[in-house]
Amino acid sequence: MEAKFINPAELWQDYELIDCGGFEKLERFGDYVLARPEPQALWNKSMSDEEWEERCQAYFKRTKADNFDRGEWLTRPAMPDNWKIGYNCNGKRLSLRLALTSFKHVGLFPEQAANWSFIAESIEKLKEKKDDINVLNLFAYTGGATIAAASAGANVTHVDSVKQVVTWSKENMEDSGLDGVRWIVEDARKFVTREVKRGKKYNGIILDPPAYGRGSDGEKWVLEEDIYALLTDCAKLLDDNGFVVFNLYSMGLSALLAKGLLSQIFGVKDIDFGELYFCDNFDKTLPLGVYARFVR
Repeated sequence: MEAKFINPAELWQDYELIDCGGFEKLERFGDYVLARPEPQALWNKSMSDEEWEERCQAYFKRTKADNFDRGEWLTRPAMPDNWKIGYNCNGKRLSLRLALTSFKHVGLFPEQAANWSFIAESIEKLKEKKDDINVLNLFAYTGGATIAAASAGANVTHVDSVKQVVTWSKENMEDSGLDGVRWIVEDARKFVTREVKRGKKYNGIILDPPAYGRGSDGEKWVLEEDIYALLTDCAKLLDDNGFVVFNLYSMGLSALLAKGLLSQIFGVKDIDFGELYFCDNFDKTLPLGVYARFVR
């Protein structure tokens, strides 16, 4: 199977990549336009700085030139601290709360819509054979994949080491009119190790690990050092008929690498893998991460 390049723009009404360049991107989230750092936007902007300033309601100003994630938001008076947008996941309307965080993020990675659809479709197919579908979402952040899985009828175990983002996820679930989620504030590796000892099985596993991180008790996470062992334990948790979705955002890590890990550890050859991207309104293509996924 060859690598795929997926642009999920057609899945969105409330998100748009307007322009990108100069290590920044100009995006619309619902009614609001934001300018944020983007290390992969190596080219020049298509619009002028004056046009960007006129369009955006919030601009993330970096405090250090060599750090894309640290800085502060400069906002217009009409820009709220948080707001909501909607997303149609396989015919079901989901609600997502966004907010201006100190790390440039807003609580949503729009490119993941491509995986949300895959997750929902995989669950719907599994439910044709059995009623109870259990899904594990690791490094689950604000729960886009969680509510996509719940909207398809799965029982979801949502694991993240940051209590505030788990609370944020609960709000997204409640606003979407969903339930059936088990919330876990814990280091992903610790939780998975314990589930293996318990002999637990899941019909689907979703992993969206950061390059670096800290667990709820200060545990250190380094992707290149820790991912193999974690995936190996995840293979013990996956049911014989199940699916895996694996994302990588770290620059320099390829889709082939993600595919190779899943192929060796899970013993699966037929793996869908590639890059997720958006095109701006000037046809510039912005890569936003790699993925590998399968159903067996």
